[in-house]
Amino acid sequence: MDSTQLLKGVLDLAVLAVVDDEDGYGYDVVRRLRVAGLEDVGDASVYGTLRRLYAAGALTSYVVASESGPHRKYYGITPVGRAELKRQVDDWAHFSEAVGRLLHTTTGSTR
Repeated sequence: MDSTQLLKGVLDLAVLAVVDDEDGYGYDVVRRLRVAGLEDVGDASVYGTLRRLYAAGALTSYVVASESGPHRKYYGITPVGRAELKRQVDDWAHFSEAVGRLLHTTTGSTR
């Protein structure tokens, strides 16, 4: 199965969850998503999501100097972002339960 479309639908949720766990800069967020199992996530998609969530007030940002390269722009979650994360977690739970019921009904297994 091509996970690209599934990933698009949950990228905001995944990015908010990663940043809620710990502030991070763009590539750090990409790396943490991949380590968590979202290997197909694209750099550009994550950077675009970070910018969009920042513009929406869900994330804050700050710059940290780096001795080994350019300064890094870190993102942290805001109260607006935490509220959005909670809403999306609730939506995901409802959606995944519904799909799980459908799969159980059509296949007769508990997968």
